[in-house]
Amino acid sequence: MQDDTLIYSRSKYDEENLNLDIIYKLITVHASESKRLKTLKDYYLGKHNILKHKRRSNLPNFKTVANHAKDIADTSTGYFMGNSITYTNTLAADIEPLLDAFDKADVDHVDNENALNMAIYGRAYEFIYAKEDETELSVRSLEPENTFIVYDDSIEQCPLFAVYYYDITDDVSQNTTYKAEVLTENYHYHMTLRGFENADNESSEPEEHHMGAIPIVEYRNNGLMIGDYEQQLGLIDAYNSLTANRVNDKEQAIDSILVLYGASLADSAEEAHEAMQILSEEGLLELPADAKADFLNNVLDENAIEVLRKALKQDIYTFSHVPNLTDENFASNVSGVAMEYKLLGLEMITKTKEQHYSKSLRKRIKLFCNYLGLKQIALDAKAIVPQYKRGLPKNLLELSQIINNLDGKVSLRQLISLLPFVEDPDAELKALEEEQENKTDEAPAFVQNSPLDQEDDVDE
Repeated sequence: MQDDTLIYSRSKYDEENLNLDIIYKLITVHASESKRLKTLKDYYLGKHNILKHKRRSNLPNFKTVANHAKDIADTSTGYFMGNSITYTNTLAADIEPLLDAFDKADVDHVDNENALNMAIYGRAYEFIYAKEDETELSVRSLEPENTFIVYDDSIEQCPLFAVYYYDITDDVSQNTTYKAEVLTENYHYHMTLRGFENADNESSEPEEHHMGAIPIVEYRNNGLMIGDYEQQLGLIDAYNSLTANRVNDKEQAIDSILVLYGASLADSAEEAHEAMQILSEEGLLELPADAKADFLNNVLDENAIEVLRKALKQDIYTFSHVPNLTDENFASNVSGVAMEYKLLGLEMITKTKEQHYSKSLRKRIKLFCNYLGLKQIALDAKAIVPQYKRGLPKNLLELSQIINNLDGKVSLRQLISLLPFVEDPDAELKALEEEQENKTDEAPAFVQNSPLDQEDDVDE
């Protein structure tokens, strides 16, 4: 497995005058790679190779699909992005304008779409833009089958531009137009691709997007952009083949072949066919005294088949590092430590996801901060830190005991952040401080006329 990164020489790159032929060639290179990406999407949708399985016309051909691919992708996505990302600022500056912009752009929904695309394709893309006649930014998740970023040939492999290509079909004329959007650090190109209907490459004049960086962000699932179930496709195919053949053998066993010893049903094929029809309707067969009849049955070793089925299923989940949550090992109410041990493999790949996602997330934050800067709202993108929470049920009793034991040893904010039902630890800490201040202000009213104070007045 090799990195699918597309490279172009920076010395030949002119942002203000893109070589459209080069753009077209890069699109054709990616289009060949997108066939593999489409296969990964098909497996998520249940379109597995078993559906192409063929047998003789007279044999049963059930095509059973056990969609482990979807289960793996959904489980890993839920664990990674089941809870919304929260943000903190290492500086004292207020980040509410950024959080409001995120809410209006519905970035939580986009984060979930990105996480699912990462699990399926090994990568995800999002487009950050300002809608026409609107002042707020929008974020849209793009299909990896039609999107890529081109990097320069330096050791850092800095991004040069991003490409999103698609086709539009006129429902009336049935004519299809192939388009591409090319975004550089400062410009947005609209292209019509050649190679279709013998047309040449055409491009409109570039438009400035004022985002301060390439507004298409790439999120990688891991260093090599491998999907969560991509390397288990062979095991999934084997499991589907085994279960399909198991059902087919059962069905075929019902239609057992009648074998006659020392006799025949008739002298001709027509008479034999008539005799078989009578046999199927009446269920009776008359044979000579020295003849016998028997059914030829296919004997299945169910135990061996079941052992193989379980082994294949275990290997699928083992090598994907995503646990099968319907397994009996997850049925009991275990402690947090025991559950973490069972989820160790999933936690490792999720940590990798988190590292790569945070790296790209800083680009999203920078783009939003640049745009807010146009509105005279100054924010330091480097000081804003994303925080993740795993999508895992919590044992509140066990968690409360842990918090009680850590009281006085760990900051109150950190203890509050451990609570799964608290979304904003800073806001909760502020509310707690205000509540304590209110109690302090009310306290003198209860001791103002205490008997002790009256006795002191008498003594004086």
